[in-house]
Amino acid sequence: MSWTSFDTWIVVAGALCAVACALPGCFLVLRRMSMMGDAISHAVLPGLAAAFMITGSRTSLAMFIGAAAVGVLTALFTQWISRFGNVDRGAAMGIVFTTLFAIGLLMIRRAAGRVDLDPGCVLYGAIELTPLDTVALGPLEVPRVVVVMGMVLLLNLAMVGLLFKELRLSAFDPGLSDTLGFSSRLLHYLLMTVVAVTTVAAFEAVGSIIVIAMLIVPAGAALLLTHRLVPMLLIACGVAAVSSLMGHWLAIEVPSWFGMEATNSSGMMAVAAGLLFGMAWLFGREGGLVARLGRGARVSKEIDRAPRHGTEREESRPLP
Repeated sequence: MSWTSFDTWIVVAGALCAVACALPGCFLVLRRMSMMGDAISHAVLPGLAAAFMITGSRTSLAMFIGAAAVGVLTALFTQWISRFGNVDRGAAMGIVFTTLFAIGLLMIRRAAGRVDLDPGCVLYGAIELTPLDTVALGPLEVPRVVVVMGMVLLLNLAMVGLLFKELRLSAFDPGLSDTLGFSSRLLHYLLMTVVAVTTVAAFEAVGSIIVIAMLIVPAGAALLLTHRLVPMLLIACGVAAVSSLMGHWLAIEVPSWFGMEATNSSGMMAVAAGLLFGMAWLFGREGGLVARLGRGARVSKEIDRAPRHGTEREESRPLP
């Protein structure tokens, strides 16, 4: 394998997308709203397709605005159906995102004849081609997606940094957050907006598969390794970045072991994230399977060593 600057830019683009997704993903996991990331990433399709049909371009500002608006509407519709329809939140998410996703697919099929768009692009993206689309950044030619996702990552970092206390409080105790004057509903919609913007920004480069994976998997792995929020955010970002590097390497190397050509890097990045989650599930210090089995074995030994007071009293009782 010969590593080139193209490979470096692909990994950088994937890492920026993954870390940008992992930050809001931590709060989705803590709020028990993991499916919301999946729902938004699917439900933005009608906005994307509508913008494509109107502008005929995949890079227009209208595409971004339309998809982000539909992503926010997904959160609103889910909340309304759950509240006014007396429907479980998970069921409401399923109703909204499947309906909007189906509408989006129909619109994409309708627009595919005259717009540069197909379902494969939506699912897998085109991260291998990102180094070809560059913009001038001083003396350097930098892939456009790196600039875009760098800005989105800075936006997400700013949100977490400025509203860290409020987001933490509303995630763990929404009632107390409202009592102290921090509207949990407003913070909820702000988080949904950030998720929608991040999803849409990453869509063109990496597709929906890696977006869904990186919203949830790094946060889930981090939660198995720590129960403190700041370390969780840092670990999730680390898992996301390592998944990008590991996934691109696997996409190049593993198929060659079986005599095949390199496979899609976005899909392999999602697979790499799953492998890291599996390692955390097995060996995590807080919630790992090995640690839980070890604690169970220690407790069993302590119970066996504990004196059986009832038996001792019976044995010490004098004979009649």
